[in-house]
Amino acid sequence: MAKEHIHLVGIGGTGMAALAGLLHQGGARVTGSDKALYPPTSTLLAELGLDVRVGFDPANLDPKPDLVVIGNAISRGNPEAEEVLNRSLAYTSMPGVIRERILPGRHSVVVAGTHGKTTTTSMLAWVLHQAGVRPGYLIGGLPQDLPRSFDLGEGRPFVIEGDEYDTAFFDKGPKFMHYRPDTALLGTVEFDHADIFRDLTHVKSVFGWLTNLVPGRGLLVRHEDCAVTREVSAHALSRVQGYGLTAGAWRAEDLVEGAGGIDFTISHDGERFGKVSMPVGGTHNVLNGLAVVAAAVEFGLDGETICRGLSTFRGVRRRLEVRGEVNGVAVLDDFAHHPTSIGLTLQSVRNRYPGRRIWAVLEPRSWSMRRNVFQDRLAEAFTDADRVVLAEVFGLDAVPEELRLDVPRLESDLRQDGKEVWYLPDVDAIVRRIADDAAPGDVVVVMSNGGFDGIHNRLLLALA
Repeated sequence: MAKEHIHLVGIGGTGMAALAGLLHQGGARVTGSDKALYPPTSTLLAELGLDVRVGFDPANLDPKPDLVVIGNAISRGNPEAEEVLNRSLAYTSMPGVIRERILPGRHSVVVAGTHGKTTTTSMLAWVLHQAGVRPGYLIGGLPQDLPRSFDLGEGRPFVIEGDEYDTAFFDKGPKFMHYRPDTALLGTVEFDHADIFRDLTHVKSVFGWLTNLVPGRGLLVRHEDCAVTREVSAHALSRVQGYGLTAGAWRAEDLVEGAGGIDFTISHDGERFGKVSMPVGGTHNVLNGLAVVAAAVEFGLDGETICRGLSTFRGVRRRLEVRGEVNGVAVLDDFAHHPTSIGLTLQSVRNRYPGRRIWAVLEPRSWSMRRNVFQDRLAEAFTDADRVVLAEVFGLDAVPEELRLDVPRLESDLRQDGKEVWYLPDVDAIVRRIADDAAPGDVVVVMSNGGFDGIHNRLLLALA
């Protein structure tokens, strides 16, 4: 990898920017391009001192790179992708270069599942780091504890977020199929990514493929409470360790959640393993922690060391991140973009802020949320919210009307459930509504997997 010139097309994405950092750390000369650059990835790329161009142009491929990495957001017709093909330049995908340049000689730990991948990857990397293992890692988000979302590390483990989304325009298989897991962590499996998966059966098939990659000497850590997870991994030929609240060898008991996080006791095969006081809340994070425990034991860590790591884990940005509190009104940012994650997020907020009025502000932005595949489930996800504000479907015209989420219908369903609810397509209107009606003690949870037009700062300014 040293002295190679590697050019990344679509370098501004979270994963691609982190890959750029890994390649740079390994000694490669890294260049890149994207149609636009925004913080925090633009800040990271500037800190690395990389030659990054705004805008796609065939001239960005001169002088000829040794290898071109094409991101999965890049389609045919992109000027640089077309130049690569016309000039027969060497090219690969982000997962492809990780497989060939990063993973050889490492113990690959792949974190997969519909929910919690970024948090669990960060949590495991932090626990190993705290224990002095010096793992390598690549995280599809920004951890609060680790200095960056990537590191080559010096130890044998390499922890990577295993995304089931497709790899590139020339490789429509899941990214995680490239990562050759020695250890795989498989959380809850549900239907998601309606733009590439037909139905739950289709989703189950790809997670079954992942299970099939774990070697007999390897380890599969799976969420035993989830029937679909058990189903897709039933044919595993590796060792299997299960975890859950009601099933599995690894269990969490005596859960107590409050403003400071969540406390619980871990047991293994009925024997006490340790006690954790985790600053991040939610039963979903307890489950993430159990998966991390099972994986960390694989690297020889003892219970005291693991529990100490979990008890100092502060989470990931945009996962119930407190963006500020003004005049007694707290504004939280969360990435939730699936009915299950929305419900768990609001449940955790209810536990952490007892007695306070909760506003849930939703921007339907992911491909699955923009479509009507979750129309009937969404209303149930807001059980723990007192007031709900619904924004317009992002990129409305890109989704045919017959496939689009019907936000007025969702508003009506929530109102029938007794919620105070507003459908306000314009962000300015959302900010005005909350600023006018919020009272000291209220908690506003903003849920979107995008920037949402900078609503968090705008809210804080308006509340002030």
